[in-house]
Amino acid sequence: MEWLNEKGVEYGLKLLLAIVVLVVGFRLISFVLKKMSHLMEKNNMNASLKTFLRSFTGIVLKILLIISALSIAGVEMTIFIAIMTAISAGFAFAMNGTLSNFFGGAMILSFKPFEVGDFISASSFSGTVIEIQIFFTVLTTPDNKTILLPNGGLSNNPLVNFSKQTNRRVDWVFGVSYGDSFEDAKSMILGFFNKDSRILSDPEPFVGLEELGDSSVNIAARAWVITADYWDVFFDMNERFYKEAGNHGLSIPFPQMDVHFDKENSPPTKLVH
Repeated sequence: MEWLNEKGVEYGLKLLLAIVVLVVGFRLISFVLKKMSHLMEKNNMNASLKTFLRSFTGIVLKILLIISALSIAGVEMTIFIAIMTAISAGFAFAMNGTLSNFFGGAMILSFKPFEVGDFISASSFSGTVIEIQIFFTVLTTPDNKTILLPNGGLSNNPLVNFSKQTNRRVDWVFGVSYGDSFEDAKSMILGFFNKDSRILSDPEPFVGLEELGDSSVNIAARAWVITADYWDVFFDMNERFYKEAGNHGLSIPFPQMDVHFDKENSPPTKLVH
């Protein structure tokens, strides 16, 4: 009985010490990661690499801490390693995707198809890259939703980077009514472009007749801007066209149908009482 009490006290102390080590260890890891982030910012490290290294370092340190706590608690490392080996074998198939995400993150950092701060579209999702973590890339959508995309999929599938190039072309299609002067419409749109300092002169803006539609004459307009100005210019130009079209003798049509009634060939109408 005395031996059981002694062993109980001994294992209880070991367990208590292991818990203390875990609590203190997690706080130290948090402190180390903050210092690490501060040091990387001070050295102007690439933002994408910074978030990846921070995520990777945090996972490694936490694994080492848990192993140390188990050792302090009295768990035999040989038994622990055997258990971990069995678990690893059992979850090898499940971990295949995780390993793919890890190497996908490494490829993203190496080839840089996108970086933190870029606006991308992939797997039907679009948003600004906030973090490139060890397994996932974090996006924030324009309406402030958070999306986590697996790095493996991002490195192996097509994606669109809207921020990679310095300049982007803005495309519009403006509709005017049949009978309106195309030359007046073209002159008005080019005038908008010439007065807007955000529109680049090289390449030169373009305005042309794109299509004779069912209800409107559709005019294509294209202009190059700095990437950061894309959406502001797009919306401003739509607003200008809507406000100024009437002042230039232009009307904005809408879909409509003309119905013609042939009185001569129509059957006689019978009134039912």
